[in-house]
Amino acid sequence: MRRLSLLAIALAPLPAMAGALDQPVADPVIVPAAPAPAAPGRVLAFTLRGGVAVSPEYFGSDDYETGPDLGFTLDRLRFGPFDIGNDDPDFVSTGFGLRGSFRYIGDRDADDVDGVAGLDDVDAALELGLGAGYDTRNFGVFADVRRGFGGHESFVAELGADAYFYPSERLTLRAGPRALFAEDDYAQTYFGTPGFDADGGLISAGVEVGGIYAFSENWGLDGAVTYERLLNDAADSPITEDEEQLGARLGITRRIDFRF
Repeated sequence: MRRLSLLAIALAPLPAMAGALDQPVADPVIVPAAPAPAAPGRVLAFTLRGGVAVSPEYFGSDDYETGPDLGFTLDRLRFGPFDIGNDDPDFVSTGFGLRGSFRYIGDRDADDVDGVAGLDDVDAALELGLGAGYDTRNFGVFADVRRGFGGHESFVAELGADAYFYPSERLTLRAGPRALFAEDDYAQTYFGTPGFDADGGLISAGVEVGGIYAFSENWGLDGAVTYERLLNDAADSPITEDEEQLGARLGITRRIDFRF
C-alpha cells in the first residue's frame, strides 16, 4: 500500500506539466533597429593653405622678396545639382573633374624697375577662374582659365601635368611641366614700356616640384619649388633683368568641412 501511495504522489505533477507543454510558444519580440541618420543635403569642404613664399620682386626681376603664401582647394561640394568630390578625405580623385583656380599677384612700384623710365605703378591683382583636369593615381593633367581683377583685367590660361609619387602613407610628391598663356593686356601691363609694346601668347614655361605631408585628417604641410623661363615678348622686354625665374613656398594646410 505504501508503494502505491508513493507512486501516486510521484505521478501527480505530470498532468500539470503536460498541460504546460501543450501551451503555444510565444513569438520572440523583435525590436527594429533605429534607422541610419540621413546624410546632410548640403556639404561644403575645402582646404586652406597659409605660409611664406619667396619669389621675384616683380615679373622679370633678378631680386627676390619674401611674402605671404595663400592657397585654396575645393574638396567637396554638394549643393542642389552640384555634386563634386567625395566624403572620404582620403579619397583619390580619378578621371575627369572640375577645379577652382586662383592666383594673387603683388603690386609693382615703378621705382623698383631699374633703368626703365616712364613706367606706371601696377596695383595688386587677383585672378579667379575654373579649370578641368584628368587624374589617375600616378599622373594628372589640367587646364585652368582665370580672369584678372585689379592690376590687370585680362584672361590667362595655365596648362600643366604632374607625376605622383607616394614614398609613405602620409607623404605625396608631384612633379611636372607648366606653361602660362595670356592676352595682350596682361603682357603690356607687366612687360610693356614706353616704346615697347608687349604682345600676349606664351608668356612662360617651366616646371614645378611639390609635396604634401599629412599630419592628420585635417592638418598638413604643403610646399613647392618652381622654375619658369620667360619667353617671347616677356623675355625681350626692357623690364626683364633675368629670363629665368625661381620660386618657393611652404605652408600649413587645414581642411574645413561644413554640413548643413
